[in-house]
Amino acid sequence: MKVLIAGAGRLGTQIAQVLSAARNDVTLVERDEDRLAQLDGMAQVRLLAGDASEPGLLARAGTRTADVLIAATGRDEDNLVIGLLAKRRFGVARVAARVNDAENTWLFDLRWGVDVAVPAATPLVSLIEEATGATDTVALLRLSKAGVAVIETAITAESRAAGRPLGEIDLPVGTVVATVVRDGRPTVPGPEVELRPGDELLLVSHEASEQEIHAAFQ
Repeated sequence: MKVLIAGAGRLGTQIAQVLSAARNDVTLVERDEDRLAQLDGMAQVRLLAGDASEPGLLARAGTRTADVLIAATGRDEDNLVIGLLAKRRFGVARVAARVNDAENTWLFDLRWGVDVAVPAATPLVSLIEEATGATDTVALLRLSKAGVAVIETAITAESRAAGRPLGEIDLPVGTVVATVVRDGRPTVPGPEVELRPGDELLLVSHEASEQEIHAAFQ
């Protein structure tokens, strides 16, 4: 699946790492070149500097052949313009957009090219399916074409995994840890990484359920 993400803040960066770990073709667009410099070297993600609300930039980013566009900037007006351009000018089949200000939610619909509106306080889900009744472990994304699920779990002081190296955690079959987000910064973890309260883990799995992931870490 070819995915274009506009906005390399925390949300956009997490989504990019998760989707690339699931072997999708991911392009991350950001106007702040200093922010892009911080992300230089991100594995398997194409980084592109520029304003995604400009049609020319979207064309260079490959929007015309994208399966999904996710507008995840911190400005609702930008997300609306990006969504509208993606849907109307470039014919993107699936457009998701982040809603930063709840008062603007009513604007985020098909009139502006948005298939799925994602509240800022809600994790991105099954492109996008909202997790309900979730606590520390939720299924963020189900990629039917790839046959995988992306699951998030948060480490707390009470978690059985707190203080243990990642390599000691008995993961379910067919499951890998795509990234550990610590202090707002995503990293690709090695087995020696010691898990701490406050860590957020994003896992990609062909087989495991949220319950099995919960049992492994909580």
